[in-house]
Amino acid sequence: MPPVNPGGTASEQTAKIGPVTTGAATDAWPSEEPDNEATVTAAVPGVGFPAADAATEYMAPVAPPLPQPEDSGVYGPVMIEPGEDEEQPKNGRKKALIVAAAVVGAFGLLYGLDILVSSGNVPRGVTVAGVDVGGMSHGEAEKKLRDEIGPRLSKPVALKAGDVNAELDPAAAGLELDWNGTIDRAGSQPLSPITRVTSFFTSREVGVATKADDAKVTAALEAMRPKLDHEPLEGTIKFENAAAVAVDPHAGQKLKTEDASRAVVANWASGNPVEVPMDFTPVKTTKEGVEKALNEIVKTAVSGPVVIKGEGKDATLTPEQIFATLAFAPGEGGALTVAPNKDKLAEVTTPQLKDTVKQGKDAEIVFEGGKPTVKPSVDGLDLDWDKNLQPYFDTLKKTDAREIKFEYKHTPAKVTTEQANKMGIKEVIGEFQTGGFAPASGVNIRVVAEKVNGAIVKPKETFSLNKYTGPRGTAQGYVEAGIIENGIPGKAVGGGISQFATTLYNAYYYAGMKDAGHKEHSYWITRYPKGREATVFMDGAGNSLIDIAFTNPDDTGVAIQTIWTGSSITIRLWGTKNYDVTGSTSGEFNPTQPQEKKVSKEGCSPSNGAPGFSVTDTRTIKDRRTGQTRSESRTVRYDPQFKIICEPPPGG
Repeated sequence: MPPVNPGGTASEQTAKIGPVTTGAATDAWPSEEPDNEATVTAAVPGVGFPAADAATEYMAPVAPPLPQPEDSGVYGPVMIEPGEDEEQPKNGRKKALIVAAAVVGAFGLLYGLDILVSSGNVPRGVTVAGVDVGGMSHGEAEKKLRDEIGPRLSKPVALKAGDVNAELDPAAAGLELDWNGTIDRAGSQPLSPITRVTSFFTSREVGVATKADDAKVTAALEAMRPKLDHEPLEGTIKFENAAAVAVDPHAGQKLKTEDASRAVVANWASGNPVEVPMDFTPVKTTKEGVEKALNEIVKTAVSGPVVIKGEGKDATLTPEQIFATLAFAPGEGGALTVAPNKDKLAEVTTPQLKDTVKQGKDAEIVFEGGKPTVKPSVDGLDLDWDKNLQPYFDTLKKTDAREIKFEYKHTPAKVTTEQANKMGIKEVIGEFQTGGFAPASGVNIRVVAEKVNGAIVKPKETFSLNKYTGPRGTAQGYVEAGIIENGIPGKAVGGGISQFATTLYNAYYYAGMKDAGHKEHSYWITRYPKGREATVFMDGAGNSLIDIAFTNPDDTGVAIQTIWTGSSITIRLWGTKNYDVTGSTSGEFNPTQPQEKKVSKEGCSPSNGAPGFSVTDTRTIKDRRTGQTRSESRTVRYDPQFKIICEPPPGG
């Protein structure tokens, strides 16, 4: 080995250290450099010690003090024998080489001894979930981990899902720690001298290995979705404990199941809350925008009552009532806008000012002495909410003089007395009568007849039975009666009104009105004309499913008169008779035979059924004003009536 120059730099002074060969392949230590390099070049400091990595600091070498010459007792010039001092540098270099070789040898001895002693142990500096297991045997490391980590593994895992905190039961989610796998993740002993030296001063965290049932983890997280997910909530203001308070906005969030499952499996044993990935939906308002609306507008608005002066009477709104008249919506730049709500203002004000307004009424046709008479219309007087809204809102911004005079407006009737008198409603233009209904059906027919009696159909206007009556439920006086359900008899509230619809259809059929839509029964009912009948139906919520409607094609009006008795219903249409109408029905054709149907419902009535068939009805209309005649045909197909076989109800 060449001499080492004490004055050289560490980078200039290197030694080649041969590779260390072992009898079997060695697992690499994660995140460290390879151990199977052909040579390792190590910087050797000037004093001959092996260099550490860049994190290690060394002091610069210091030259030893020069030896003091001994007092020879001779003074004056001294004669030096030639060649006596030339050997000293050579001897110094030899000594340095010997020291360096000794250091390297000692280092190699210690290196080998360290590998021998630590073989089979967890590498130094390794921690698992914060627990130091470096340098321990696998058995010791596992015991320590079980003692320190084990107790917390049965406890609920804290989850942080956006703005929601929750807990997950690890057992229910199929989570279990793989102790052997966790120790194995620490790796085997590193062979790099540098790595082994630095392991005395550094630590390395090794994650745990988990035995997880992915399906159970996913199912457990999905079960928590109702708690973790929520829709975006815009900021707003609420009235609570006699004061207006801000409601902060919150972004919407939805669980990202796959990503959340991976996060839980990777971090559940750490002892720290697991951040659960979520998909977020932003909101438009900000907390600052809500606070600004609260402080600058709403607090003043509800700071005291407001007096509304009406025609001869006043209304006083309390702070709570005032707050109810305000509407909030997201604005630009995160703002929360505040505006008055017209409908809410009317809702809280009208009860106090109801005596100052007058409900308008349209002109009506009443039948007295068998003839139509016009009942005069009444114009209405109501508060002008459109005009009053902004002045009311301006008053809310004041802290004193909080009163306002409301304006009124006249509302003319939709059908005035003059209009009704000019409609030409003077004679019967169409009439029809049916009978034979059951008592329960008769109740419903009476209720709908009372509702429709006196209805006016303006020129070119369409009359819809379902729209005119609205919902037909128990609240309106209707009862349960017979209907046809899936081709067999059944019952429902409002049943039997199809007889009223059939009577109405034939009345406007003969009046020359234009059919605007109707539907026949699925099979023929003998008390109705073949091909000239109709059914109607509304669901329990009052939605129109099957309707009947007609259009008045003339320039004169039409009034509907209904006459009910316990055994019949008569409908007359009054107006100006412009048409002569006749109707004819073909014979039955395309017959179809009935099928059997077994019914196990309570109250079942057996039936022999009846064949189905088709008929064609033809209406001929002659216009009295022009003398022109036209015909309209409609073919109707009736299903056969089932042959009903009654069976005992299940379990009966």
